Amino acid sequence: MDFELSEEQRSLGELARQILEREVTKERLREAEADPDGIDARLWAKLAEANLLGVAVPEAHGGMGFGLLELCVLLHEVGRSLAPVPVFPTLVLGGLPLARFGTPVQQATWLAPMAAGELFLTAGLVDARGGRGVRARRDGGDFLLDGAKRVVRTARRAARILVAAMTPEGVGIFLVDPKAPGVSLVASRSSTREPLFELSLSAVRVGAEDLLGGDAAGGERALRWIHQGALAAIAATQVGVSERALEITAGHLRERVQFGAPIGSFPAVQQRAADCWIDLAAMRWTAWRAAWRIAEGLPAEREARVAKFWAAEAGSRIANAAQHLHAGLGVDVDYPIHRYFLWSKALELELGGAAPQLARLGREMAASGPLAQECA
Repeated sequence: MDFELSEEQRSLGELARQILEREVTKERLREAEADPDGIDARLWAKLAEANLLGVAVPEAHGGMGFGLLELCVLLHEVGRSLAPVPVFPTLVLGGLPLARFGTPVQQATWLAPMAAGELFLTAGLVDARGGRGVRARRDGGDFLLDGAKRVVRTARRAARILVAAMTPEGVGIFLVDPKAPGVSLVASRSSTREPLFELSLSAVRVGAEDLLGGDAAGGERALRWIHQGALAAIAATQVGVSERALEITAGHLRERVQFGAPIGSFPAVQQRAADCWIDLAAMRWTAWRAAWRIAEGLPAEREARVAKFWAAEAGSRIANAAQHLHAGLGVDVDYPIHRYFLWSKALELELGGAAPQLARLGREMAASGPLAQECA
C-alpha cells in the first residue's frame, strides 16, 4: 500500500488550499455562523467555478471523474480551513452514491447541477430515537414512506435527501424531496452552529424513478458502502482540523515567552505536543488506509471503523491539548483555536464516537474467528 498522493491528487489539494486560504477569513466565518443554514454561498460558488464540486462526478456529467480518495483530499483541506460549505453532505453522502449506484436518468438529473454548485444534496443515515426507522409501502407504482431520521445536515437547502427504507422486498434508498407533502424538518444546532435536522416522513409519496438505482431490494449493499465512505470522509476531515490546530499551537509555543524562555522549550509542554503528533500520525494513516481500501473496492468495514475510532479518540485528545497549551487564549473567540476545538468535537461524535466503533469491532471479534486471529 502506497498512500503517497499522485500528482493529480496533490494538484487538486493545492488548488483547494489556495482557494480556501484566500476565501475563508475570520469575517467570512462569522457571516456563515450568523447565516440560518451556516453556508458561505460565495465560497460554494468559487469551488464550483474551479470544478472542485465535480471531483467525484463522471466527466460525462461535467466533473473530473475521480472518486472517494480525491474527495478525502478536498475534505482534508476543508478541515484545515474550517470552510463553512456542505462538501461532506452534498458530495460524499449525495453525489458519490448517485455517481456509483444511480440510474442514467438520476445521474443526468442531479450530478451536473451539483458540480455546477446549483444545488445541495444530503442523506439521512441515523434512525430517529425509539427505533423509528423508515419503512416504505407500495401504492400503485409509487412508494409511501413513514418514519424518521435524525442528524441530517443541509436538509433545509437540499434538493434531495437520500433516505434508506425497508421495502416489502428489502432495503431501498429513496431520493426524497424535503418540500414534498408529509415531510417535516425540525432544526437544532451543533457545536459549530451548523443546523442539524430531524427528518420526519408521514405517507410521503416517492415515485419509482426516485429509487436509487431503480432497485427496491438492493439498497443494503449501497447503504453499507455509503456508511463506510462517510466514516472515511469524516476521518479525513478530522485529520485536516487536527493538523492545522497543531500548526497553530506550535506557532504559539514558539512565540509565547514565560520565565524568560519560549514555553515550547519546557519538557512537559514538549511531551504533550509530541503525544499529539503521534496521535495525528495514527489518525492520518488509518484514515487514508480506509479511504484507499474503499476506493479500490476492497472490504473496508473494519478499516472504516478503526479510522473513525482514531478520528474520535485522537481528534479529541489533540483538540483538548491545543486548547490547554494556549491557556486562556484558547477560549478567546477572536482567536482561531476555539473553532478548531468545536469542529473536532462535532466530528468526534458524527456517526458515532469512539466507544460505538469499539463496541461494533468487539462484537465482530467475538463472532469472527479470522478477526480474532488477526488481532492475536
